[in-house]
Amino acid sequence: MHVLVVGGGGREHAIVWALSKSPKVTKLSCAPGNAGIAALAQCVPVKATDVEGMVAWARENAVDFVMVAPDDPLALGMVDALEAAGIPAFGPRANAAVIEASKAFSKDLMAKYHIPTARYQTFTELEAALAYVREQGAPIVVKADGLALGKGVIVAQSVEEAEEAVRAMMADKKFGEAGAKVVIEECMTGPEVTVLAFCDGKHLVPMPASQDHKRAFDGNQGPNTGGMGSIAPVACYTPDLAQVCMETIFQPTVDAMAAEGRPFQGVLYFGLMLTPQGPKVVEYNSRFGDPECQSVLSLLESDLMDILLACRNGTLDQTEIRWKAGAACCLVLASGGYPSSYRKGLPITGLEEAGKTAVVFHAGTARNDSGELVTGGGRVLGVTAVGGNLDEAIRGAYASAEHIHFEGMQFRTDIGRAF
Repeated sequence: MHVLVVGGGGREHAIVWALSKSPKVTKLSCAPGNAGIAALAQCVPVKATDVEGMVAWARENAVDFVMVAPDDPLALGMVDALEAAGIPAFGPRANAAVIEASKAFSKDLMAKYHIPTARYQTFTELEAALAYVREQGAPIVVKADGLALGKGVIVAQSVEEAEEAVRAMMADKKFGEAGAKVVIEECMTGPEVTVLAFCDGKHLVPMPASQDHKRAFDGNQGPNTGGMGSIAPVACYTPDLAQVCMETIFQPTVDAMAAEGRPFQGVLYFGLMLTPQGPKVVEYNSRFGDPECQSVLSLLESDLMDILLACRNGTLDQTEIRWKAGAACCLVLASGGYPSSYRKGLPITGLEEAGKTAVVFHAGTARNDSGELVTGGGRVLGVTAVGGNLDEAIRGAYASAEHIHFEGMQFRTDIGRAF
């Protein structure tokens, strides 16, 4: 099969890496890809959000299957367009991807189907939102309704901070139209856990629980980022908790989407808070998380292509999915200054040595005119190690990362130990 993966970050590198192991996959392409992905797949100069261009390229190049990985093209209906052109695709259609594309939709879905989550209100008027914040007090959570590159959520510790977040979203248009509507909700407490699940519209199979480290600095301090590292599995997510989540959150969500005429096929991301009152949903995403994907797929023993086909064909309940024992840790190496301003084009060294003991997934890399590997984004690399237990995996990731250098390189020193 000629398989095309849409996207160009660390998540997509991990997906391409996993698919490259499948005997069913005879040719791999990735659009737009990156310098690391280029070692495993043909990189195609088509933007991930170019729906028409992606369909045309897939048709012209005899693509047999497309895996759409990022949130934006899913929300834009890329899967719908591919399927309409007769090209099988993995990922939710636009009417199901709305579970991530609109936080107001997802909160209303949970309320309607009694899926546990934080209390909330949705606002389209600035003054009404500000009045609600003052009435509720802090801490309180302010969320842009639409897609905001994973940065549209502010956990405000004071009323003033919450008011500032509301104004930035609604008045200053910090996230464009994504912030024209905001969701304001109670601030839940407890450990956060991500559970990704393969879904075929009716059935779902959860993957090992993972934990993302969103804040830029050690101790979960500093601004939110796209993710500075991840681990899988998570010790506090016990088998008993997993059963509770399956019965009260996971299957009810898949059933709710089907009942709404929006069957979800793809990877459904459950962001959970393990509160004193039990597990509750923080957010849904309609795709693999990044960098959770890197840790989780490192533990997958089964053929990823078989799983993608089963999700698309509605046969997930007939598909065995096996996972390695042990644990995985992904350490993100970021550009100096990230998530604010940062330089690009800085030479990267040490990857060959690091690759002897870990898998180095490329997130923001490129080749300069001389063919030299250089930085090309905020999150540059995801050094991912597997061990017999979490301590081994963490030590492996950090030891491997010691070989890698680029000017201004920054990373957290507490991945897997911050919660």
